[in-house]
Amino acid sequence: MRAVPRAAVTRARPVSPGLLVEELAERIAAGPRHSWVRVLVDGAPAAEPSRLADALVEPLRERGRPVLRVSAGDFLRPASLRLEYGRTDPDAFYDDWLDEGALRREVLGPLDPGGTGRVLPTLWDSVRDRATRAPYETLPAGGVLLLDGTLLLGRGLPAELTVHLWLSRAALARRADQDQRWRLPAYERYEHEVAPITAADVVVKADDPRHPALLTPA
Repeated sequence: MRAVPRAAVTRARPVSPGLLVEELAERIAAGPRHSWVRVLVDGAPAAEPSRLADALVEPLRERGRPVLRVSAGDFLRPASLRLEYGRTDPDAFYDDWLDEGALRREVLGPLDPGGTGRVLPTLWDSVRDRATRAPYETLPAGGVLLLDGTLLLGRGLPAELTVHLWLSRAALARRADQDQRWRLPAYERYEHEVAPITAADVVVKADDPRHPALLTPA
């Protein structure tokens, strides 16, 4: 396994949650107006990547960008496959829970250059363990896809911008819900194998959600 090069990210610029959203919205909206922008907002649930993705919707629309919100949690495999090794296997959570093929085929691939723009916003209801039967939505050219999820990096998922909400080991252990603590070894593996703080385009230290900081290379 590859060690995380922590020395590669040494500068932390404190920002308010509002300023973080505004800066990200400016960066995303500055992209070409004639093509789609796929944004992955990655992080453990304790870092609340869905909240950040939600917060970006209106600022992007105010900047003239159509927006479609999708959550990777709606593209999990059926329970018969996802839970084959039990409900609390961290390696299965890491390797087998996400239906990566469906995410590529139904969400990210249609937004490739020359794509149709026709996106399936949800596929599988993991609580009821059945298909959502959601209708397809068409994202106009120049629109932004905001996809939130966990363990998204290192899979080669196509995206124009990747944002990782990073938690220190202590913060992750402290903020993880009790019923999700079995996932901690999977996040440790993610740190070593993917090194998201160097893989992502934007890294946000999210130990304290009230006081995030943007991490940049020295």
